Amino acid sequence: MAAAYGGSPHGGGIVPSNQSQNIFVFSDPAAGAEHDYTFDGRADDDEFGVLYLYTGAGQGAGDQQMTDRNLALRNHVKGGRDVHLFVADGTVPGSETAVQRYIGQVVVDPVQPYEERWTQVDGKPGRRLFVFRLRPAPGVTLALTEKDTMQVAPATEALPVPPAEEEPASAVATAVAAEQHGTDSTTADIIGGSRTVFRREGRLSTAFQAHLEAHGHVVYRFQIPVAGERGALLTDLYDETDNVLYEAKGKASRDHVRMAIGQLLDYRRLLDVPDGLRIAVLLPEEPTANVRELLEIEGIALVTQTAEGGFAGFPLPAAGA
Repeated sequence: MAAAYGGSPHGGGIVPSNQSQNIFVFSDPAAGAEHDYTFDGRADDDEFGVLYLYTGAGQGAGDQQMTDRNLALRNHVKGGRDVHLFVADGTVPGSETAVQRYIGQVVVDPVQPYEERWTQVDGKPGRRLFVFRLRPAPGVTLALTEKDTMQVAPATEALPVPPAEEEPASAVATAVAAEQHGTDSTTADIIGGSRTVFRREGRLSTAFQAHLEAHGHVVYRFQIPVAGERGALLTDLYDETDNVLYEAKGKASRDHVRMAIGQLLDYRRLLDVPDGLRIAVLLPEEPTANVRELLEIEGIALVTQTAEGGFAGFPLPAAGA
């Protein structure tokens, strides 16, 4: 392949061609496990269909960086490159050379290109990883088999991890071109709307994190693998100082608030934190009176961003007030 298309003849997980507009991605879940991560493989399908997770480049010490090959994959649409996914499938008889099985052409998800995940070292977060979210290219059926499914977590254990880093505006802008990648108008509208809400949610979380830290609060998230399930849950902000778990949403609609309620109730039963944990929904604006009543009935606090950039509802009233 290196001879035919260009690129490194020495392998590597992400191989941009220097003779054609291609990027070759080689996924090897077994090799990932050797480096203390198990995030590669086909995840559960969602409303957009098939999803394959792939951990980015950088297996050495320290956090992975959104540079070089990771950035090339992240920005492949802007760069006019096609991405082709391969998965390790055994070895050449009599050697340790891996056999690569071709899965098909993929695109990086334009709504959420990647997730931040963390390795775990003695119960503490180790290296930050970029786990890319890959979708079938338009018109492509990926040649995935049952053995390409992500392995399930052996145990449930919440790992405190740093809050998300805000994606640079230059990187965010590159996702716009993905709508031109052969999707029909309905899909494009769904992706465009979802992407806008997702970014708004990220900006809201970042602003509220800064607000909490400006008040001297300790803030982080939890990464939670669940025994018998694939992948890992990742909470929004946890305020250790006040023992409050927040779930942010980019819209104040009933559907978004109902989703936040379900997520908070699920996370709460999985977390090992001090007694008295409170849960709260973080919204960019006030929801309707009926939605506020729903939150009150469920005992869930509400914090909203004001037009001036502040946050109404913070600090939360004392428990029982």
